[in-house]
Amino acid sequence: MFNKINKFTALIITLVFSLSILPAHAVDKHSYSNDDKIVGTHLHLDLTVLFSKKIMRGTAEYDIKIIDKTAKHFILDTRDLEIKKITVKIHNKKWQKTDFKVSARDKMMGSKLTIAIPAGTIKVKIYYNTLPKASGLQWLTPAQTAGKKHPFLFSQGQAIHTRSWIPIQDSPAMRLTYTANIKTPNELLAVMSANNEIGTAKDGDYQFTMPQKIPPYLIAIGVGDLHFKAMSKITGIYAEKYILDAAAEEFVDTQAMIDASEKLYGPYRWGRYDILMLPPSFPFGGMENPRLSFITPTVVAGDKSLVGLIAHELAHSWSGNLVTNSNWEDLWINEGFTSYVENRIMEVVYGKRRAVMEQVLSINGLKNELKTLSENDKILNLKLDGRDPDDAFSGVPYTKGQLFLMYLEAKFTRAIFDPFMKGYFQTFSFQSMDTPKIKAYIKKELIDKHPNIVSMEEINFWIHSSKMPENTPNPTSDVFVKVAQGRTDWLAGKITLKNMPTASWTVHEWLKFLNDLPSDMKAARMAELDGAFNLTQSKNNEIAHIWLLQALRHDYYDAVKKRLRNYIISIGRRKLIVPLYAELATTKKGMVIARDIYKTARSGYHPLAQGTIDKVLKLDQ
Repeated sequence: MFNKINKFTALIITLVFSLSILPAHAVDKHSYSNDDKIVGTHLHLDLTVLFSKKIMRGTAEYDIKIIDKTAKHFILDTRDLEIKKITVKIHNKKWQKTDFKVSARDKMMGSKLTIAIPAGTIKVKIYYNTLPKASGLQWLTPAQTAGKKHPFLFSQGQAIHTRSWIPIQDSPAMRLTYTANIKTPNELLAVMSANNEIGTAKDGDYQFTMPQKIPPYLIAIGVGDLHFKAMSKITGIYAEKYILDAAAEEFVDTQAMIDASEKLYGPYRWGRYDILMLPPSFPFGGMENPRLSFITPTVVAGDKSLVGLIAHELAHSWSGNLVTNSNWEDLWINEGFTSYVENRIMEVVYGKRRAVMEQVLSINGLKNELKTLSENDKILNLKLDGRDPDDAFSGVPYTKGQLFLMYLEAKFTRAIFDPFMKGYFQTFSFQSMDTPKIKAYIKKELIDKHPNIVSMEEINFWIHSSKMPENTPNPTSDVFVKVAQGRTDWLAGKITLKNMPTASWTVHEWLKFLNDLPSDMKAARMAELDGAFNLTQSKNNEIAHIWLLQALRHDYYDAVKKRLRNYIISIGRRKLIVPLYAELATTKKGMVIARDIYKTARSGYHPLAQGTIDKVLKLDQ
């Protein structure tokens, strides 16, 4: 239980937030949209993909609903779009031009697009094109792909990057259906976060329908020399040929994950669940675009050791895509719930032993990250205060949010908590959720129905305090205890590396072993490890990442010389490369090395990765 200080703090937090008066319509601080007055209910895209110019050109047509009859303008978010003209349709009349204004560009928000709406308007059509610098698109030359023959394009809309390729009400509180007609070079295939017809011929003209209402950040597109391989009746892989078979084999348990999720949390509501394997430059592990998760090739390890990422993106089909945070200050509602659901899926499909190991690794990562974050950024319901919503992404919404749900599960037991979670997803399907609303639901469905187990003071402490509660779950793994003992005995000279049972170790055991190497360990010891296990040349990207990070921290420059440059240049996943750049940047010598590598690597990185690393290497000043 809380100590007296924590109880007092929790009480103050509860009083502050219980006295808050919320507006009838919550305002998304990261959108210019006036969706409280006029809302786009359906979007039709008609776009041509022009690789030679690195732009898309065409139209975005909206069906609109007038909520406030006094409203005279339809306001959308844009960023670096060229708006050519805008027309409106008034009932059954012909399309006619209308006035519009593109406001001055804000560095973070982009430009407000204000469109005059005559009385009786039912549709709005915007003629536009993107620019090569669109933050939500990455254009890869043939040389940057595995096949080396064809270019590749993919989008990344989260958090507010969809506005860089579609003029839209770019708020997660918005939901709309969409259709699309996408034209590409004949030899390439286009796929979207919509229905992708299996066996579609490559003819350069593709149609898509997304019948469920989704928030704008989940509208997604990929175009490339793509091929398809089925894994089950409703799952399959889209990928370049080089990785198609390996990915299908690696992720063959996807159907089992869906089956496990449905038993726990209700039916899968999206039809198919396919996976698009992106080029290595993709800045994230995965992106939960509905019906078509975008996945980094760095998780194809050959042994299913990193498929927790697939469980995570699939879990978003319930938490995030089905029930969505209404603003980016409440990211924990998406990611904390998803991380919890992910781990429950992993437990069913791969067993408790592995699920607990993954919990421990995530929690250890959070503990380390908390040492580097400001107090404000340690809060679940954080306040961005004018900052970019990309800044909301840290281990806090993911793992602290997961721990909060693990705490509730432990207190109420799964017999109560599992039906609560299932009811949550069913009750709020295809709706947006914020912190006050979810707190009210927790009070109604858990606390009031099962009194004297958890108090609202405790709930508020979890959500609104930067501190971790004293009774935070602390899972332990017997497997990791043995790993730690082996490492201790080796360092003490009691055993040799040959005596350690590493042949049977999982990736998780290796990650735990390497993560916890003592900070004062000598480079000679690193060399000893490398000589025994060839860690510098590990084909597992997660192991290679932590090994190279430890090599930098322990001045083991043999690994740095042999692998670091190629590793950083060959992938663009921010989780794997940003910490390496940051570690290099801690010394003058390392900064020189980092900037030298970055000169070569930068052009192959996604704009999101470029922006992050520019800051790390102080190139943005």
